[in-house]
Amino acid sequence: MTLLQWFIFFLAVQVIHFLGTWKLYQKAGRKPWEAAVPVYNAVVLMKIIRRSPWWTILLFVPIVNLIMFPVVWVETLRSFGKNTTTDTVLGVVTLGFYIYYINYTQELNYLPERDLKPKSKSGDTVSSLLFAVVVATIVHTYVIQPFTIPTASLEKTLLIGDFLFVSKIHYGARTPITTIGAPMVHDSIPVVNVKSYSNWPQLPYFRLPGFEKVKKNDIVVFNWPTDTLVDWTNPNSGLVKKPIDKKMNYVKRCVGIAGDKIEVKNGIVFVNGQELKLSDRARVQYNYTVTKNGEVSAAELEKLGITDLTKSYTLAPGFTNDQLQAIRYYVKGYKQLNDGSLYIITDLNGIPLNLLTEQQIKLTEGGGNSFVANLTFEKADKLKKMAGIASVERVISEPGNGGNVFPGNQPNWSQDNMGPISIPKEGETVQLTKENLPFYKLIIGDYERNDLKVAGNDIIINGKTATSYTFKQNYYWMMGDNRHNSLDSRYFGFVPEDHIVGKPVLIWMSIDQNEKWSNISKKIRWDRMFTTVGGDGEPVSYFKYFVGLLIAYFVFDYFRKKKAVKA
Repeated sequence: MTLLQWFIFFLAVQVIHFLGTWKLYQKAGRKPWEAAVPVYNAVVLMKIIRRSPWWTILLFVPIVNLIMFPVVWVETLRSFGKNTTTDTVLGVVTLGFYIYYINYTQELNYLPERDLKPKSKSGDTVSSLLFAVVVATIVHTYVIQPFTIPTASLEKTLLIGDFLFVSKIHYGARTPITTIGAPMVHDSIPVVNVKSYSNWPQLPYFRLPGFEKVKKNDIVVFNWPTDTLVDWTNPNSGLVKKPIDKKMNYVKRCVGIAGDKIEVKNGIVFVNGQELKLSDRARVQYNYTVTKNGEVSAAELEKLGITDLTKSYTLAPGFTNDQLQAIRYYVKGYKQLNDGSLYIITDLNGIPLNLLTEQQIKLTEGGGNSFVANLTFEKADKLKKMAGIASVERVISEPGNGGNVFPGNQPNWSQDNMGPISIPKEGETVQLTKENLPFYKLIIGDYERNDLKVAGNDIIINGKTATSYTFKQNYYWMMGDNRHNSLDSRYFGFVPEDHIVGKPVLIWMSIDQNEKWSNISKKIRWDRMFTTVGGDGEPVSYFKYFVGLLIAYFVFDYFRKKKAVKA
């Protein structure tokens, strides 16, 4: 909805409120016209129902107001003696329009001194629960949000199973764009797995002031711009369009900000002609082909912290979807080849032979005396010195695979060799040609919501032929530290500023998904609990300090209560 449409909608709500409540205002000793004045009418209503004026603010906070409106409807009815369960149910299920019936058909007595305390234990429980949900929703939406690392794109900087707190206030909290949805969930309701929101109505993008801007080297949580929900067995399964704030959450490192020029040379990122200097906590990894000339045990590799090892297979054309589903658990990555076969990557354990036999799957294993390891530069150097290792060569995608990377029309590019690419900046104007349009097509048509068409050699924007375009917002270039295992800006392009969610600040829990809960000493990565995401030097766990403060609090609270009992 546009601002004008929202203004008209807002005025319509005020008219509906006035028509349904003006007699109630009069019964409460107020003037009927007070029910018609926007915002002021809410302040007066809070006085009538004897609730805090702060409730007025909550009525205008998206998502939170979905909880507050039913509460205010019920409180209004109770202020005029309508206290039965039937009244409460009718007030909620009619979306407040039961008040219309009361306003025009009933002789009502205003109860200015009514008892605000719930009359039953269940009522007290519901009241406390609603208050908790409101507070948690405000914190979740505007202050800090829990987030889980679901993929290995930032290994070893962040690990799969890290539970983060993401600050909304660093870059400024983005007010909800989706106005109707379940609180504190993303795009679906857990367990039942149904859509958690309504696409209509939507608010325009707005961000509260923050105390810093997105900088190079920041780890950032953002909404995936293209939001493609692709079945991994069917790359052509298509897009699912969602509101910005309901697109999938991603976490990557910002390697370029608006106005920068990005280039990737043999996997190394250059910004404005200079190699990007990463923070000392960054653990950038690449795939290496490791060739053996002797026995190398898994235990020896594990001692060096080298555990991300893979085997490769080729699955001949003619495979079925059932066969793919059967081996899906063991597949770390895949690629559809031109001849219709499927190139599959697994960990070093491969795929169980009995499963392949049972499903009648014929795989050709690649590699021989070699395997692929995902390594930092430091670990690659250590591996080269290990007995039984003949060579360790970094995998570099040579130029010539450009159809798979952004923007799709540069045949000599690849994931390790691309650019230079200029990152759009708010207010900057670029000249448009058919050759450079693929770089800006998503920006003009989707992210900045223009009608974009191409007719012959003409580029038409909003019905007019255009030779240039001025960007309406800033954009960023995001990449995963796990360079060969990250779906990032090299594939989906620029990340718009209105897609920025927040900044990860703390790892409060970390669980190793490869360990069993019976081995809790390794299942929980104790050394990562309560460590900061940013900063210099090796991460330091503050978990013991947290436990110490918690114990101190309970001891203090115990003696405080004991002293109160004696008094």
